[in-house]
Amino acid sequence: MKKNTILLTGLALVLAVSCAQEQSEADRLVENYALVTIPAPDLSGITDNGKEVLRLYRQAADEIDKIYWQQNSPGGASLLNSLSDPNEKLYAEINYGPWDRLDGKPFLKGYGDKPAGAGFYPADMSDAEFDALADPDKLSPYTLVVRDGGALKTVWYHDAFAEPIRKIGDYLHRAADVTIKESVRNYLLEMIEGLKTDDYYESYKAWLAMNDSKMDLVIGPIEAVDDARYGTKASYGAYVLLKNLKRTEELNALSARMGEFQQMLPGDPANRHFVPGAESDIFSCNVLYCSGYTNAGFKVIGINFPYDARIQEELGTRTIIFDNIIREKFDRTVYPVGKSLLEEVEQPHVDASAFYWIIVFREVAKGLGVKETVNGKGTVAEALGNDALILEKAKSNVLGTWLCAKEAEAYHISVIFQKKEVLATFVANTIRSVRFGTADPTGIANIIVYNYLLDNKAIVWNPSGRYSIDYDKTWSVLGTLGAEILRMQAQGDRDAAQAFIARYGVAGLESQSDKRVLERAHIPVDLRFAYE
Repeated sequence: MKKNTILLTGLALVLAVSCAQEQSEADRLVENYALVTIPAPDLSGITDNGKEVLRLYRQAADEIDKIYWQQNSPGGASLLNSLSDPNEKLYAEINYGPWDRLDGKPFLKGYGDKPAGAGFYPADMSDAEFDALADPDKLSPYTLVVRDGGALKTVWYHDAFAEPIRKIGDYLHRAADVTIKESVRNYLLEMIEGLKTDDYYESYKAWLAMNDSKMDLVIGPIEAVDDARYGTKASYGAYVLLKNLKRTEELNALSARMGEFQQMLPGDPANRHFVPGAESDIFSCNVLYCSGYTNAGFKVIGINFPYDARIQEELGTRTIIFDNIIREKFDRTVYPVGKSLLEEVEQPHVDASAFYWIIVFREVAKGLGVKETVNGKGTVAEALGNDALILEKAKSNVLGTWLCAKEAEAYHISVIFQKKEVLATFVANTIRSVRFGTADPTGIANIIVYNYLLDNKAIVWNPSGRYSIDYDKTWSVLGTLGAEILRMQAQGDRDAAQAFIARYGVAGLESQSDKRVLERAHIPVDLRFAYE
């Protein structure tokens, strides 16, 4: 009896240790994301009607969440009901599913690797089957490809997600009835039609015309971030935003210079023939709420929409800079990474103001470059396929920083900092962004830029485990890299793009060492949000 008791006690201890180990792993994963509480906004300048509009915007955004769960995870949000470990549940909420967005691998037992096509295509669909499907709608960003018996067919988003879209429409219609801004009312009514028909042309135009509101709502299937198979299908997301009027006025001065910035870009002028629309604008906003893909994994700190090349050419784009998120990112990730991984002589140049303006110009750069190939291969997205978004994100990072450094050198930015601050801050941000991994185009784009800088000795990883920066070479290399990306985009050179990504898009030993250093220092990869 005593022997059995000892055995049972030992077994209990083994189980307890095992559970503790599993718990500590869940703890470690959650710690990748620093908790940031988004405070209740100051609405003292907002009318009662405006406050009600904001409340309805948030309710609409909650319905977007339900759609995105279906797009990204088998069984949707019901997965959460099966998880008893609170940290596993929290990490599933952060990632909207059982796969870690940093590496694409499952962090829950019972799941294989994430399908490259997420929930947009049947998991067992072959490329040959897709190619044989004689339905042009299969290439739309707004259709699912599903099985009908054994055959494939397409289903439009507005049919696949009819119930949440109906609810979103109801919330937006009520907001349209409440608002006192005619431009807001027009945008919301056009967006309702867009959601019901999956034709967003008029809603994009109405959104760009809505420039007199203190609030903004970005909503719908707006970025092909999760379709790693064909790079086509759009994920649903939403942002509820409150405008910083004073800073918006300052930033909008850049809008009139979009054509000038286009001409400043490095490389062959033939590879940047696109003429941006004259009605582009730039908003400075605080994020009040986000949902769907915009809330999944690491958070973006600025956007440039719409992606529709017709609208970009006819009217332009809207850049929105997320002031509150930029501050949190710099304080919690960029600056600590610079302190941990840059040589001491470089650390004083990692600057919060430089970081803000790098992001401004990165988003501006999304509206520059080239949208159509110069040799009849169609749009850049059509010509480069799944690699198009990776190169576009790398281009925006590189050329945005290149422009920012050039403007700082010419003292065209109201906050005084030098080119050296721009480049050191960019390097620190690139090093930390390598941790985003290879499961998302953003992570791959940052790995490419990092490896290109390292390969060309613009940055040097020293035996100390820290980096030194050759500022002149970094400046030159950014121009060379930006010009090469523009060339691949303009020529629709898919072979070159694939070879380029294969060469530079893999994390090496240096970045793996960096990851261990940052984990030991408990520096988070990114942020997660809570709301007051």
